[in-house]
Amino acid sequence: MKVTAVAPSNIALIKYWGRRDDKLVLPYNGSISVTLDKLLTKTTVEFSRDYKKDEIVINGERVTGEKLKRALNFINFIRRISGEESPVRVVSENNFPTAAGLASSASGFSALALACSNALDLNLSDREVSILARMSGSGSAARSLFGGFVEWHRGKRSDGSDSYAEQIANETHWKDFRILVSILTTLEKKISSADGMRYTVKTSPFYTGWLKTIKNDLRIVKSSIRKRDFTNLGKTSEHNCLKMHALMISTVPSLIYWMPSTLEVMHKVMELRRDGLECYFTIDAGPNVKVLCLKEDVKKIKKRLKELKSIKELVEARPGRGAYLSKKHLF
Repeated sequence: MKVTAVAPSNIALIKYWGRRDDKLVLPYNGSISVTLDKLLTKTTVEFSRDYKKDEIVINGERVTGEKLKRALNFINFIRRISGEESPVRVVSENNFPTAAGLASSASGFSALALACSNALDLNLSDREVSILARMSGSGSAARSLFGGFVEWHRGKRSDGSDSYAEQIANETHWKDFRILVSILTTLEKKISSADGMRYTVKTSPFYTGWLKTIKNDLRIVKSSIRKRDFTNLGKTSEHNCLKMHALMISTVPSLIYWMPSTLEVMHKVMELRRDGLECYFTIDAGPNVKVLCLKEDVKKIKKRLKELKSIKELVEARPGRGAYLSKKHLF
């Protein structure tokens, strides 16, 4: 069967950084994210004996090397579950930059997990697809299956059966919530998140301290989402972001994903707050900055951000729907 899935990117409000089990992709800490309505990956999958070999195409280019190996490791895992042996063709497209700190791996592997599980008639529940997506190697993919605000549970079991994502509130819960995605570069980062996390866990002297703060961060942000308390959510999310990047900077070798333009946007956000426009920044493992704000301030904040020539594109997003199947195939 040929199946197409569309999955959204998600931006972590409380970050996940570090794995206690690399093979099962089990995190040291839980995380909370917001699903974006504008940043999407569309993926068509077909298993067929008519194909001579596996083929994966992303954004019009045939995938090779380590990227192909990573994707096929995941697909082979799904094939073993289903008993399917046919070659596969995968065609995927992102409507936003890939591997630039905008969670393209999350949306990409979430779409792949949903498409493959349906193409092979695995009949999985949402929770089971979330666990499957986590196993892709991009843990954040577990969150992109759901819309609105989502929590990925750390879990305690060694087999990973209790480490999955679930929705805290749907995409209509907080209609005034906005995320301004400032795209500063479309270049791929030199060190992947997976590699970066491994280095951090092994070498950062601050990692134990980071873990001690997460439980409280999760509690505050989850409560803030339910109460629509923007101030507490924004303050906690921004501080959590800075703590994660402090880990990266203190890693050996140091992981500095920021560019001068990243700092420029961060300082602009702090300037806007001093001027009475409430907004907060958050940054994943990349240079691009996401600005959290409310609908009433969007126009003024966008106008001020556009004063920065370093911002190549400014995308206004809101909480969006989760991953879904589409009848419009890519091939």
